Amino acid sequence: MSTDTGRVVVVTGAGSGIGAAIAHRFAAEGATVVVVGRTREKLERTAAGAPAGAKVLVMTADLTVPEQVDALFAAVEAELGRLDVLVNNAGAPAFGAVDAMTPKAWRDAMALNLDAVFLTSRAALGLLRAARGSIVNVGSTGGLGGDYGMAAYNAAKGAVVNLTRAMALDHAPDVRVNAVHPGFTRDTGITAGLTADSPVVRAFAERIPLGRVALPEEIASVVAFLAGPDARYVTGVQLPVDGGLGASSGQPRIAL
Repeated sequence: MSTDTGRVVVVTGAGSGIGAAIAHRFAAEGATVVVVGRTREKLERTAAGAPAGAKVLVMTADLTVPEQVDALFAAVEAELGRLDVLVNNAGAPAFGAVDAMTPKAWRDAMALNLDAVFLTSRAALGLLRAARGSIVNVGSTGGLGGDYGMAAYNAAKGAVVNLTRAMALDHAPDVRVNAVHPGFTRDTGITAGLTADSPVVRAFAERIPLGRVALPEEIASVVAFLAGPDARYVTGVQLPVDGGLGASSGQPRIAL
């Protein structure tokens, strides 16, 4: 773990799970961390759980509303004067095949999982360019392949993959842009409250080569690497954090 020297980091969707773990990781390294979400109470809990002496600021915004996103980054500039890292973590699963979804449900899934990445990146790029900073998008293994009954989520996260690549090209060499794609992760979103003995957790663990599902802190460590100086020559990368699940062809074990 490196020691930060005054970096300012914005983490969206920081009220719980992976976002909270990312915020705590950067705070532990000495960065000033701005935790962002729609619910102040959840963000306050994240801030309260940060390491002793950490510098964590709470800012609320609906990241699907352009005016609120612009106001958010204006406040970051006014209060902190710089921005070094933007972590686009906000997102939520959406369920349903195409013929089972309403247009509103489709649009809502796109707004949070894709449009918010565009809006925050657009608003932050000026500050990031000045600091020669970086963006880390938190996608999903659902953006690297299809899942049953998650058409909108797969489509949105798949778009984040190519948006990351396009931004990496457009904004080099001043701003690096990478993406982390978590697999099944405990204690976040729909997995909150599940234990290692839960049937769905056991089902995933049986297929994952490392033999277990991820913890939020393990996703956070990869985000911190991509945002840090050790990854200074890395941009446009799509990095799955899935315990090796994506290495499989999908066929069952046949060799004994």
